[in-house]
Amino acid sequence: MSKPFIAVLMGSDSDLPVLQSTMDVLKSLDIPFEAKITSAHRTPDVTHAYVKDADARGCAAFICAAGLAAHLAGTVAGLTLKPVIGIPLDAGPLQGMDALLSTVQMPGGIPVATVAVGKAGAKNAGYLAAQILALSDPDLATRIRADREANAAGVIEKDAKLQASL
Repeated sequence: MSKPFIAVLMGSDSDLPVLQSTMDVLKSLDIPFEAKITSAHRTPDVTHAYVKDADARGCAAFICAAGLAAHLAGTVAGLTLKPVIGIPLDAGPLQGMDALLSTVQMPGGIPVATVAVGKAGAKNAGYLAAQILALSDPDLATRIRADREANAAGVIEKDAKLQASL
């Protein structure tokens, strides 16, 4: 079996700018990933085949982003026992509320971990997948801790600049 990886799935190429945040987090933490455009509605056979294949090749978790009806994460969750993280996208007239509810309201026994709507959620999906992998990878846990410390240092530095300017 190959090194565990994260599968990053999006329903459309228009989702790529938001999902870039997910992939940036995974890259920064040196986590292998694959990205694929596949639709729960328009390419269901392709989606099913990819999930089954990725599962067999060592996928550790799936990150799925979709807007509007947002069935991609739920479809994937029904096909695998691996963790599925859903990112509701802020698209359409309801600005992501429909996607949020479609992603979070899963039937009992088919969980989808759901993050915030949009770009912040995409970033957090990368971090959540990293934390899942870090349960069995102490080196990755160290990299995540260093990332958090750098983030905290950045906030402290910004506050110091604010205080100096007052």
